[in-house]
Amino acid sequence: MDPLWLLIALILGLAARRVYLPPLVGFLLAGFALHALGVQGGEVLREAADIGVLLLLFTIGLKLRLRSLLVPEIWGSTCIHMLLSVLFISGFMMLAGVAGLAWLGHLEWKSAALVAFALSFSSTVFAVKILEERGEMKTRHGQVSIGILVIQDIIAVIFLALATGKMPSIWALGLLFLPLLRPLLNKIMEHSGHGELLVLFGLVVAVGGGELFSLTGMKDGLGALVFGALLGGQPKSNELARSLLRFKDLFLLGFFLQIGIGTLPGLSDVMVAALLAILILPLKSLLWFLIMTRFRLRARTSFLSTMELSSYSEFGLIVAAMAVAAGWLDQQWLVVIALSLTFSFVIAAAVNAHVHELYTKLEPLLHRFQSKNRLPVDIPPDLGGAEILVAGMGRVGSGAYETMREVFGDKVIGIDANQNAVRWHQEKGHKAILGDAKDLDFWQDVDTQNLRLVMLAMPTLKDMHQAVMLLKHVGYNGLIAAVTRYEDDRLALEKAGVDAAFNFYEEAGAGFAEHVRQELARSGRCLTGSEAPATRG
Repeated sequence: MDPLWLLIALILGLAARRVYLPPLVGFLLAGFALHALGVQGGEVLREAADIGVLLLLFTIGLKLRLRSLLVPEIWGSTCIHMLLSVLFISGFMMLAGVAGLAWLGHLEWKSAALVAFALSFSSTVFAVKILEERGEMKTRHGQVSIGILVIQDIIAVIFLALATGKMPSIWALGLLFLPLLRPLLNKIMEHSGHGELLVLFGLVVAVGGGELFSLTGMKDGLGALVFGALLGGQPKSNELARSLLRFKDLFLLGFFLQIGIGTLPGLSDVMVAALLAILILPLKSLLWFLIMTRFRLRARTSFLSTMELSSYSEFGLIVAAMAVAAGWLDQQWLVVIALSLTFSFVIAAAVNAHVHELYTKLEPLLHRFQSKNRLPVDIPPDLGGAEILVAGMGRVGSGAYETMREVFGDKVIGIDANQNAVRWHQEKGHKAILGDAKDLDFWQDVDTQNLRLVMLAMPTLKDMHQAVMLLKHVGYNGLIAAVTRYEDDRLALEKAGVDAAFNFYEEAGAGFAEHVRQELARSGRCLTGSEAPATRG
């Protein structure tokens, strides 16, 4: 990959971040800029893009709970949304053609239905990147979005097989026996250590799994997803996902560059693509929200998942390319769909950058659509009279919970948006419940009257700032404490209303020394001043 490509991607990625958009928007614009300079993508860029998508789907599989796909709110909402989207979008395009829009005037209904089908998918790459940047992959709405995207991928595999006439070979039946490989794969992963061998193991399994599925006539991305799911739920699966994170991000750069480099838009292409993004995308989003709430998902879960799914998909490009090759669509539709995909990324990125604040403002309106009968997993939690609440039960939050529990016992409770983390704590006998401190509904549903202290141990400054604002919004008058990594974050939180902020890096040394002193005191080997090592003169 030419250093000039990387430089342009870096500059535009930084520019996107400066205006509070994800860097991926800058990478897309970099692709258009490179195309304007006459750059051709070539085989290297295509290979990098393919590996990036495979690693993305593999890491999704590592965090996937297969049982979650079988619930009606996942597969039912996906199928209904896809059907209605095809009907509405194709109908809109046909009406626009009849009304005099020249570009759509000669579009047959079969071609319109094909374009609508391509636009009904949501981008897996975009949704996962947004969830990862916000640290919300394992939240309720994150799992709903991922489940829907997986069902869409399965539908994509079926469609490609039927449309191209390339049915999976008889050897595809052998893939049903893949679960038998799970013990062997787990043992290899355990013996891969914690460094470069673990990364290499992940690359081999992701790319090899994709290639195995391709050889049997299946989609390679589905293979990476399945092999990731085979390794999911193991002690080292989270470590493997973290190890592959930067490699995945680097290879995905090729994916976003490839979209821009491969297009040559004209004015009419831009106008039609903008029309599809500005008029059709909101309709698609509205359908998601209405369908999810009818499946009894909470208004907040439905809204956040809707925003994560409010984009067009890279799969639309695959459908368009196949249709062009078969003579079903004109070549320019490939350009239009690529532009629509880019516009949808820009719009969705801008909205998702402030999605929690947006929900807070729209909450009274959105709650009107929420079903009165909630799903069992969404029943409001009970704090059980707790006086101290720890929000975020990761390593830091778990340590804070344990320490406070030694002093205050059952008056301490922990909450986390990760169902697996909550289940792990509950199995250890800890008082932990599922809850998201960034969720206005959570604070409105629980009784905060007994709470005297809320300790925020959440991943980002933005998360904790949002939690503080919501606590103030519901009238909480107790103390708020938070843990930060940087001094400027500590000052920002104190300005927002946090009573005590702990700088993790700055005070970790002091905490380490105090812990060692206490352990030595318990063993009767406490050092005194005279026993301290003499300094060198």
